[in-house]
This record gives sequence, C-alpha cells and structure tokens, in this order.
Amino acid sequence: MIKNKWGRVPLVLLGFALFNTACAQNPPLTGQAFIAEERLVGNSTVLLNNASYLVPLQKLEDLKIASVHFNNQYAAVFDSLLNKYDNVQLFDGAAYSGNKTLANLTSDLKFYNTIIVQVNDADLSNPDVIDFISTNQKNKNIIVAAFGSGSLLSKLDVITAPVIWAERVSQVSAMYSAEAIFGGVSISQKLAKNYSPVYKTGMGFATEKTRLQYTVPEEAGINTANLQGIDKIAQEAIREHATPGCVVLVAKDGKVIFNKAYGYHTYDNVIPDKLTDIFDLASMTKVSATTMETMQLTDQGKLSLEKTLGDYIPLARKSNKNDIRIREVLLHQAGLIPDIQSFEKVKPTDHSTDSSAAYPTKVSDHYYLRKDYYKDVMLPDMLNSPLKTRGQYVYSDVSMLFMQEVVENITAVPLNVYVQQHFYTPLGMQTAGFLPLYRFTPDRIIPTENDKEYRMSLLDGYVHDPTAALLGGVAGHAGLFGSANDVAILYQMVLNKGSYGGAQYFKPEVVDLFTSKQSPVSRRGLGFDRWDPIAERHYPSKLASDQAFGHTGFTGTCIWVDPKYNLVYVFLSNRVNPSVASKLLSLNIRPRIQDVVYEAITKGL
Repeated sequence: MIKNKWGRVPLVLLGFALFNTACAQNPPLTGQAFIAEERLVGNSTVLLNNASYLVPLQKLEDLKIASVHFNNQYAAVFDSLLNKYDNVQLFDGAAYSGNKTLANLTSDLKFYNTIIVQVNDADLSNPDVIDFISTNQKNKNIIVAAFGSGSLLSKLDVITAPVIWAERVSQVSAMYSAEAIFGGVSISQKLAKNYSPVYKTGMGFATEKTRLQYTVPEEAGINTANLQGIDKIAQEAIREHATPGCVVLVAKDGKVIFNKAYGYHTYDNVIPDKLTDIFDLASMTKVSATTMETMQLTDQGKLSLEKTLGDYIPLARKSNKNDIRIREVLLHQAGLIPDIQSFEKVKPTDHSTDSSAAYPTKVSDHYYLRKDYYKDVMLPDMLNSPLKTRGQYVYSDVSMLFMQEVVENITAVPLNVYVQQHFYTPLGMQTAGFLPLYRFTPDRIIPTENDKEYRMSLLDGYVHDPTAALLGGVAGHAGLFGSANDVAILYQMVLNKGSYGGAQYFKPEVVDLFTSKQSPVSRRGLGFDRWDPIAERHYPSKLASDQAFGHTGFTGTCIWVDPKYNLVYVFLSNRVNPSVASKLLSLNIRPRIQDVVYEAITKGL
C-alpha cells in the first residue's frame, strides 16, 4: 500500500501547454540554455538492463502502452513526450492509496503489455513500488525511468527490466528520458562508479536515434528568433480570412524544431486549433496513402511500373485503359480526365436519408448512397472516359482512383485497411487514417465546407472531396485525415529513405525512384509533386531546392520534404471553411512560411 506520508504533489501543467506553442515544445529553457542543459542530461543518463533490446521500443503495432507515475513532479512533461510517439495511457500511481492498493493498479493495467514506470528517490522508499515493478516485470514489458541521485539504483537491484537512470532531475531530463524510450534521442553513457552489487562501473547500453526528436531550433543550428516570421504570416492568413486556423510544423535533421497551432476551427472563434487536431488532408492522400502502398508493393516485386492497368484491373482489359502503363498513371500522363461527375449525376433514387441494406454507403449525416453505386456508375464512368491527352501532363484524380483499384486487386485488402496496418499504426501515427469519425469525436476534427448544395451540412469528419465522398470516404485521391505530427512522422520515414523506428518500409532506391524527376514533360515524380524548374513560379517556394518533393491539398494543406536541407515542412489548414476561398493561394501563405524556414536555416545561429 502507498503510504499517506507521500502526500500528493500537484503535477506541473506545463507539459500540456507545452505542445500547443511554438518551437516544438516551448520548453522551460530556450535556445542555448536548453541545449546546455540537454547536454548535461545526455552526459549523465544511462540505460541499464537492456540485454533484450526493449529500448528503444519497436513494433508499436504490437504494443499497448501505459505510463505510471507516482511523485515525479515532471510527469506531465514526460507523458506529453511519450504521446508524441504513440498512444500512451496515463495512470497516477499515487491515487492508489488507502483501500485502493497497487494490486488494484496492476489489475487496471491487465490489458497493457508495456508499462513505463516513472520513479524518484521518494517513490523507491516505498517497498510496495519496488514490489509493483518486480511483480509486473515477470509477464509484461516494463521500462523504469528513474530520476535522482545514484543512491536510488541500489533500491533497484531486484529489477531486471530496463532502467533509464537520469541523474539530473529537470523538465529537460524528463523530456530526454521519454524520447530515449522511443528512440527520439540516443543513449551512450555508462556508469562511472559502483552504485550497488548489481550496478557497477562500466555498465550501460548504447542505443541509436531512430525516431523524431522534439526540441528547440538551436538544436538544428537555427536561431529561434529567425522563425518568428511564421507567426506574422499565419496571423495574416487568419486576419485576411484566408483560413480560420492552421498548424505549422518544421522538422530539420530528424528534430521537430517548430510546431504551433493558430486560430480556431471556424470563424466563430469557439474551438482553438490544437497541435493534435485532425485535418482533411485532401490530395495529400495521393502520396500519403496510395503512393505509399504503391511504393511498398513495388519494393516487394508485387507491382511493376511497366505493367498496364489491364494487367491489374480485369474490367479495364476491354476499355481504352487496357494498355496504359502504371508509370503513366503515376505521372499524370495517361491521358485520363481530371475527374468524373459526382453529386450532379446522383439521382434521387440513388440516395436516402437513412441507412439500410439497400443504402449502405454513408456519405455524410443523413445521406446514404445505394449499394453498388460505385460499381454501377462511377467505375464505368472511369473506364469509359476518353483519352485525349496521353503523353501530356494533365493532373487527374481519376489516376489515383485507378491506382486504388490496382493496389486493392494485388493485395485483396481495402486501401484504408492496408495503409493503416502497414504504415500508420506501426509508425505510431495516432490520428492518421480514413473515416476519422469511427475513431474520434467531431471536436477533434477540423471542419471543412458547409455544403449547402448536396450534403446540406457542415462537413466535419466527412471528406470534402465530392468524388471521394461518394466512395464512402475511402478513395485513392482523397479521404485521408491526420495531424501535423502524424504527417511529419510519415515523411521523416521517407526522408530517411524508408527507415523509421528500427523498421524498413521500403528500400532507399524505391524512395529515390518515386521522389525524383521522372518525366520529360513535367516536374513530377511518381505520385509525388516536385520543385518547379520555372523560376518565376516559385514552387513550392522561392528558396526550395531542386530536390524538394511533396504534395498540396485542396483544403489548404501541404507537405514538402527537402533532402538538401534535411527538412520536413507541414502546413495544415481548412481554407474551404465555411466555403471555398482563394486567399490562402493569392496571399502565398504556404510558400511564404516555407521561405521563412529556409531563410532561418541560411542565417543559422
């Protein structure tokens, strides 16, 4: 039982405000002071008992993680960092006192296979805490994050689970230890002397950095002050009604150095934008879902860029699409029309206000499409559409609808299920996916357009794109939702040449192939948009290098990766709320913010 003499130390609330402000975390120290403290922390943090290589955590898809704190005054900071990497449930061990013992806590943790336990000297003075750790390490993954002087190590002699010992007790050490658990930072130190019969001089395991770190701009050689221009441009966008709100994220050298939310969900100014908010990514779906699966299947030899639509789609064999090569489709050079008709073609008998076996496809609130509408109407429209521009670059949503057919025929798995299982969940992307209302409440999702013509409702959690809507929200060209942090994780993996968190999602040469210029008639890669060599277009921004690749989204989003600068830039907004507006484009909000980042990199410290 936890003794009442412990009392209840109120948790520092900084951790929860921490991640809704600029410069990634707005940590207790900034700039060089933060780096100095982090260096001291790094030089005095040791990983013990890691012979099984549990730290850093891998295969997140197999883990259900909980974090338990007792009297760690920096638990909020620690837990906030953990939740950047995966969905970690939080438990206050100090609440288990009186008649509610730590045995009750163990019972409450029965459905978690990985438990992170934060302890300090005061915690370890209670033998029940040691017993709690010792009992659970027998049948669960346990990681102990210990903060305090070396004397506490002697109390952990009976513990065989990994122990990350941070001698310095500070908010920075809390951040560092949490990041180390997931590979956001590496650990290299060893014990400098004997602390107990078990923990002796020279002991310590080394780890490698495998995931994003969350830190200050100075960590990447950038002066924080030089990023302040982002605030001004974002505020201009909101003031000029280019968008109700937005989230900006910048990662350089594998470190998130800027992440800030601006404005509100709508112009009513009721719900402020948060870093964890979920946006309709629109055409970013093309590269973030369909192209990702295409890359993996290409890497596995299951898909060939030189084969045709007829090779993979039986229904295409008797159409004019039969001999179109996959490469042409990905380059938007197959001659496909930009889009097919959507709501304007739906007949009154094709939809209902209630769901039923006859009307199973949910398009939005009180709008259900009849069974097989895609098969009976939309797919034939795609297959029967003319080919007038083959060999020329004509941007086409139909291209990625056909790629959805291709990959689903190869895998026999729906696109949304495949990318969730093979990318988003293993990478620790907590919000990314199609059909967000099945997993999240609407208040976490940024609304898009107030559709007064067809769906007669504010689209909040339902895909904005009309063609994707008629497919039930899962389409090769649109339908993906996610947070800025999720987008950053996915594209850090791509920037890492397919590697993240100790796993290889595809070979480096596949990344190079898809993201490099592949066409003599356009700037495009395979699926990916790229830097435009026509200088006056300043695309994606004036200062982007010729290596930059990414994609934009109609709802006011973009992702740009620039290997030359080891840079990931994410901008998410809902510029189509309450109706489609063009000011985000005419004011050049996205490229101007991107240029602030490049200018800050150039200026350095």
